[in-house]
Order: sequence, then structure tokens, then C-alpha cells
Amino acid sequence: MADSPDEIRKAVRNYIIVFIALLVGTIVTVLVATHPALDVGGHGLDVKDVVIGLIIASIKASLVAFVFMHLNHEKSAVYWIFGGSFIFAIALFVLTALAKSDPIHDPFFYGDAQPVSVQH
Repeated sequence: MADSPDEIRKAVRNYIIVFIALLVGTIVTVLVATHPALDVGGHGLDVKDVVIGLIIASIKASLVAFVFMHLNHEKSAVYWIFGGSFIFAIALFVLTALAKSDPIHDPFFYGDAQPVSVQH
């Protein structure tokens, strides 16, 4: 923790810098989502827009976690826990992408199948 006035000024300056970075990140996210000149992919929401939004959101979440939640001063066990959570989240994204690329083509899954009559 900050004990001297100089350390307090330095901490406040760091908080203000992170706040400005978060504000800029929010503005960039809104501009990418709404301004046609910054639309990276096709017209409207597409995969490229989602990827850019997730990258910006990840950077903003990391800033909040490391600076405002003081994770930059924690022990290494905390980093292992958060690293494992990050890897698990990436695995869920990969599994979702795999499911999207190879959908289920079962007529019973979509409700298109005709009922099978049972003969006695």
C-alpha cells in the first residue's frame, strides 16, 4: 500500500491513466459497432466484429483486474488460477467454434422427422 504522499500521487496517476484507457476502449468499441467506416467485415455484425470486440473487452478486463483489483501485487498461485481459467475459457470458445463448423444433421434434432409406426 502507499504510505508516502509521493506513492499516493503515483497510484492516483496510475488509476487516472487506466481510467482514460478504459474510456478510450469503450469509445473504440462503440465506434467499431456503430460507425460504417470502422466496420471491418461485411455490413452489420459478423465474426470479425465480434473478434475485435472480444479483444478490446479482454484488454479492458485485464486492466481492471490488474490495476483496480490489485492482481499485479498478488502471489504466483493467483496467476496460476487465473491462467487456468483463461485457458478453460479459450477451450470453451474453441469447442463452440467446432460445434458451429460441424453442426448436428439429425432430423430428430430439428423436429423434422416423421414418427415411426410400430407394427404389432
